[in-house]
Amino acid sequence: MPAEWEPQVAIWLSWPHNYFTWPGQFRPIPFMFAGIVAQISRFQEVRINCAARLQKRAKKLCVEAGADMTKVTFYDHPTNDAWCRDHGPIFVKNDETGEVALTDWAYNAWGDKYPPYDLDNEIPPSIGRALKLRRFEKNDMVLEGGSIDVNGEGLLLTSEQCLLNPNRNPHLSRAQIEKNLKDYLGVKTILWVGDGIIGDDTDGHIDDITRFYKADGFITCVEPNTADKNHKILQENLERLQSFRTPKGKKFDIVELPMPKPFAFKRQRVPASYANFLIVNGAVLVPTFRQRKRDAAACEIIASCFPGREVVPIDCYHLIWGLGTLHCISQQQPA
Repeated sequence: MPAEWEPQVAIWLSWPHNYFTWPGQFRPIPFMFAGIVAQISRFQEVRINCAARLQKRAKKLCVEAGADMTKVTFYDHPTNDAWCRDHGPIFVKNDETGEVALTDWAYNAWGDKYPPYDLDNEIPPSIGRALKLRRFEKNDMVLEGGSIDVNGEGLLLTSEQCLLNPNRNPHLSRAQIEKNLKDYLGVKTILWVGDGIIGDDTDGHIDDITRFYKADGFITCVEPNTADKNHKILQENLERLQSFRTPKGKKFDIVELPMPKPFAFKRQRVPASYANFLIVNGAVLVPTFRQRKRDAAACEIIASCFPGREVVPIDCYHLIWGLGTLHCISQQQPA
């Protein structure tokens, strides 16, 4: 599995249509998606899973948002929901031949929280058929794309709260889970942090906490406010990161990323995090939350990690009510 900063051919999205994912706040979501399509299309292709009946309006919104429609392709792949990072395929690449293939894991909507998810589970085989790519199926293990991050050189980062959760793979031991990740994603070492942030219904997805920004560096969320529940969780994760060593025995470079100020919809705290950024060719799309100072500081820190890439802030204030943002809705296809 290549690192996200390696060359990509496209970003995959699944068009939003499920009102229950954004209760009472669905109206702005398709417009937001169209805006995200427009931004990504400045840099590369966008491929969208979208049932035929929804395509006419979706295309109209993308055109109005200013998307480069020569780079946007819709596929008649119906979905239950919009979280392509988790129901989409995880792409892998053969270093010797350059062949790109896809891995297809079981998907159960984060521990059977949001049935039905039968259509979402069909997305990897549908994409495999559409692109005529080889598909490696591992349907006896639940794995979501948002629960892992790789450095493209043999390391994979994940959280115990998610991958060891009894609602995912109660029949598998930690050692068996590690073996499956190594066998199917071509990684050599699994690095484990502990828990994810408060309000995250995915049980601790790594893409809300810590990401690789280079082969030997992490960018990780911290919460300086000791009264906030995230403070202790993120501090413990930071201590684990500090204890990790690279394959050459060195410490990792660690960049600290502040959390947004906590906020809620309908009294439910949302898992807003600047770590949910998306890397594309030549740019990094960064979620912002209408917090001028913190948004600007986060963009500056992320820009320092990706010199030479344009940082594109994306207002995700409404999107986060679905409990995820830019990384959660997308899946990169390596070149």
